[in-house]
Amino acid sequence: MVAVAGVSRDDGGRARFGRRAPRRRGTQRPPGVWCATNLRLAGLGGAYCENCDISPLVAPEEEAAWRAGAEIPGVLPYAVDPEAAARLWEVSERLTA
Repeated sequence: MVAVAGVSRDDGGRARFGRRAPRRRGTQRPPGVWCATNLRLAGLGGAYCENCDISPLVAPEEEAAWRAGAEIPGVLPYAVDPEAAARLWEVSERLTA
């Protein structure tokens, strides 16, 4: 089995790098290559990718388990909130202007 670099969460919700087996759906490409070349992502900014797919939103009732490190795929809703992104952009412009 060939292993490729992958990203998972540690107990604190931070990203950690490790090794994982590639998916067996007819592709041996690393996940980063899938995200960079997949036509489903054309024109779609701010998407999070996980296991060669677009990450689903974590349901509110699963958030505590997700934060505790359960193997629940997905991204928390605040990470893809366009209003929060706009506020961050405004603050960044003020701080760097």
